[in-house]
Amino acid sequence: MIVTTTDTVPGHATVRVMGIARGTAIRTRHLGHSMIAWIGALFGGEVPDYTKVIAEARDQAYDRMVEDARSKGANAILGVRFCSIEVMRNAAEILAYGTAAVVEDGAGRGVGAR
Repeated sequence: MIVTTTDTVPGHATVRVMGIARGTAIRTRHLGHSMIAWIGALFGGEVPDYTKVIAEARDQAYDRMVEDARSKGANAILGVRFCSIEVMRNAAEILAYGTAAVVEDGAGRGVGAR
């Protein structure tokens, strides 16, 4: 699966668009961790617990987006973007989305074809 933030893949032609591929994940932190993070935030700098939670959510949303694209018959996802929103206190949603597509190389072969 080719996953790219660009709208095209160099050396490949987009032969079919399969629709939007998306994946989402919502994560929250334990109250005890939130209190420690709050205290750390008073002094400024990175909050490692939240960095870890958001990274895990981003990875999960990405994996779900790839699975959604595969289920549509795509071999590529173009124009990938991520966005996040706080859905409730101490809980964030990460959304990964892009255009599920079928691409072929210059010889007319699909990705992974030999």
